[in-house]
Amino acid sequence: MTSQKSTPSVYDTTIRLLIMLLIIVWCVMILAPFINIILWSLILALAFAPLHKSLVKWMGGKSKLASVIIVIFCLAVIIIPSWFFLDAIVREIKDLKASFQAGNLTLPPPSEKVKSWPVIGNPVYDTWQSASVNLEQTIIKYKDQLASVGGRVAKGILSITGGILQMILSLIIAGFLLAVGGVGESIRKFFRKIAGERGDEFADVMFVTVGKVVKGVMGVALIQAVLIGVGFLIAGVPYAGIWTLIVFILAVLQLPVLLVVIPIAIYMFSVKELVPAILWTIYLLLAGASENIFKPLLLGKGAPVPMLVIFIGVLGGFIFSGFIGLFTGAVVMSIGYKLFVSWINTTE
Repeated sequence: MTSQKSTPSVYDTTIRLLIMLLIIVWCVMILAPFINIILWSLILALAFAPLHKSLVKWMGGKSKLASVIIVIFCLAVIIIPSWFFLDAIVREIKDLKASFQAGNLTLPPPSEKVKSWPVIGNPVYDTWQSASVNLEQTIIKYKDQLASVGGRVAKGILSITGGILQMILSLIIAGFLLAVGGVGESIRKFFRKIAGERGDEFADVMFVTVGKVVKGVMGVALIQAVLIGVGFLIAGVPYAGIWTLIVFILAVLQLPVLLVVIPIAIYMFSVKELVPAILWTIYLLLAGASENIFKPLLLGKGAPVPMLVIFIGVLGGFIFSGFIGLFTGAVVMSIGYKLFVSWINTTE
């Protein structure tokens, strides 16, 4: 009696593939709402892996305790400035509303130099002059535009709050990943499946890129924003929280934060005595130039990727994923760029 091997028919194979595809698509749909949190958790786990390894070695192999220390420290760095920032924004919006309702909200008249601004000089001067004379009437005139801007600002604040909560949750998950271990090796296995013999090389490129972007771009931006934001708060700059957010976004985009610092310095000279204004201006300029000190320390030699790649990643990430996209977008675009360049330069 001869045994015959039955080969699966085309229909059987097709049905199996369809079922597998259905399961994969279903899993992706279930994970879709959490994709940013999962992605940022992996990025943070990779970025903190060297620090975690050093702490574990220093603490005698206590991996969980090292993870807890990293998470608590990072939570303090995120929560404390975020609390002051959001509190400042809410308080400033309430004060602005109360001043307007009481009729105490006024604008100083514009300088004649505003007219000399190219293209927009005359329209800006006329609108500013009208607002300084009768702010309520000007607001009524532009109520539709202001309502649109106000709605966007409110959505932006909600997005920032949600983004901060996502970052906190991602950080906690990253702590678990560090404590369990094996994330780096799992990613290496994934790249080996995709790229074969070059899988380890691509994984190394990704690890280096993640570390450099998180430390050299995000870290420096956060340090700059905190230094400048503290100066704004102590100096009594109006709407310090909003200006600090703008500084942070400019720093992430790799644009000069002096675009905010210089106008604020000019404002200092208009409302403060000469000596305090000079001292605050010096502090803000030094804080604005602090990237020249911290970036070489955190980034090392050479930028991880061209500034344009980070710029596109930040803007695209923000449009696609909201506030947390400021972080994930830059990192993902940087990884994609480095892997693409590595693949293009392959001689095989």
